Amino acid sequence: MGSPKLIAIALLAGVGLLSSPAFAQSPTYGVGRKPTADEIRRMDISISPTGEELPVGRGTVKEGEKVFEAKACIACHGAAGTGGLAPILQSKKGADVPIWERERILPLRAPYATIVWDFINRGMPVGQEGTLTPDEVYSLTAYLLFLNKVIPEDTVLTKESLPKVKMPIGNNFANVHEHWEPNTPRLEGYPY
Repeated sequence: MGSPKLIAIALLAGVGLLSSPAFAQSPTYGVGRKPTADEIRRMDISISPTGEELPVGRGTVKEGEKVFEAKACIACHGAAGTGGLAPILQSKKGADVPIWERERILPLRAPYATIVWDFINRGMPVGQEGTLTPDEVYSLTAYLLFLNKVIPEDTVLTKESLPKVKMPIGNNFANVHEHWEPNTPRLEGYPY
């Protein structure tokens, strides 16, 4: 096996390695600092269902279609949100098909329209995340919601109007089984 001396050295080295992150966080060593209020504000980019954190801006379907082309969204998602290598953005199935039987499309499955805005704002375009202006994000959100027949073409999305959009999934986004069991789907109607 090994000598007791070698085992003791190995144990001490292991304990030292495991406890070193805790010591590194200790104020004794002056590692790190408390973030400033401005740093926290810049990182706090979450958008709630109420939309109170949304920036001022506006966007229309027609403007969104132009942004979709100008920012090369077509390159990944295809024309009108279908046919590209990235996930499709427009359902190929009719509105008569239950929402959980349609494709996995954010503008259909998101419980709140603010989630669609937030995802575009944080994650698009890939490789250049965070470069879209609020007006561009409102416009793209309007375009995608229109493509999926969530809003009419003449809708103007703003900080005030976006949270009021009624999403197709309604309240069916988190219907938990009454008697959930392990190894079964957690949400009623959710196939995964």
